[in-house]
Amino acid sequence: MRLGFFLLSATLAAGLGLVALSSTTFAQEPGSGLTAVAELPEAPRPQLALAEAEPLAQQDPAGQNQSTQQPAPNPTPAPSPAAQGSSSSQTPAQQPDAEKSQHEKAGQQIAAPGLQTGNISGTVIDVNGDLVPGATVVLDGPVPEDRRTILANDNGLFEFDGLKPGTPYRVTISAMGFVTWTSPAVILKPGQYLFLTDINLQVAGGVTSVTVLSSTEQIAIEQVRIEEQQRVFGFIPNFYVVYDPHPAPLTVKLKFKLAFRAATDPVTFVAVAFMAGIYQAASTPDYVEGAKGYGQRMGSSYTDGFTDIFVGGAILPSLLRQDPRYYYQGTGTKKSRALHALLSPFICRGDNGRLQPNYSSVGGDLISGAISNSFYPQSNRGAGLVFENAAITTASRIIDSLAQEFVLRKFTSKAKKHN
Repeated sequence: MRLGFFLLSATLAAGLGLVALSSTTFAQEPGSGLTAVAELPEAPRPQLALAEAEPLAQQDPAGQNQSTQQPAPNPTPAPSPAAQGSSSSQTPAQQPDAEKSQHEKAGQQIAAPGLQTGNISGTVIDVNGDLVPGATVVLDGPVPEDRRTILANDNGLFEFDGLKPGTPYRVTISAMGFVTWTSPAVILKPGQYLFLTDINLQVAGGVTSVTVLSSTEQIAIEQVRIEEQQRVFGFIPNFYVVYDPHPAPLTVKLKFKLAFRAATDPVTFVAVAFMAGIYQAASTPDYVEGAKGYGQRMGSSYTDGFTDIFVGGAILPSLLRQDPRYYYQGTGTKKSRALHALLSPFICRGDNGRLQPNYSSVGGDLISGAISNSFYPQSNRGAGLVFENAAITTASRIIDSLAQEFVLRKFTSKAKKHN
């Protein structure tokens, strides 16, 4: 660029010099024409002006003699070619800054393409909220080279990266037993990371549920999320019932999460307030009467339930690696189903899936009764309180299991149909 500007300046300067000489020659008398021709080699003074022109005092005497005969051309037009040039009209001090700015812009243009690609990912689930691992996920674009095919991992996750912005893509997902799902056209912005959230595979052939054979923590989290939505008649919590015959084992975190969710549900407080009213009418335990006594009975009732849920539903199951939930059977004769419900407070499944004594349930009832001795009235304390509370809790657990097996499933929202 600098070389081209130099040649352009030199050419314009030479042209101006010739114009100046011509005007000088024609202005002289006819007899002096030969003299003007003899002085042509000294004419191109404007070239010196383009190269940061030297002072006029350094001009040769011959040039001065001509100026006495006829006014020399005004030297001021000499810089005009430089003013009419491109970026080289900047001063030498400004040119490095301009070049630095140009280099920075060029560097940004080179680095930008690496930051412009996008990403499409998602989780494959069915209409029941179950994960669908191993599903075939196909990405299509406007040209055959855009086509990619991958399999969803054990958690149902998939991801396509390095996608071009401004290009319409479609994602097609298929799996055995499901209707193929296709996304609308997706056009990414530069650098956009898009997570598809509306993937819900419809089960083919009228089947209403499928069994996910993979046992991962992510599947357990998804199952607990569904259980937290289970409510009898749409409002009574029914979180500790499993309608899937082969659920994923609960982690320690999930056991405590489920216990906390049950203990803090608004309906739990309503139920405690109702039971406190019954105890108030029966004058048991031996608290005072009136509002103070009602508050004491309400507090003791809630504490009994809270300790029983956390000790028998979270702490002991975590230590003993047992599942605190009730496993809905739903098949077989009524006798086998009734026996399953009656034995559930005493027999449970371990985290390994095997049946074992339900130490968590029995131990939770006894420990909760023992804790009651610390805040019940003195007249109600003693070993009798421990075993009495444990017996009442166990009996209510048996009644609840029978109701779960034969009645409550049909009235429970989000209950999965059992295959």
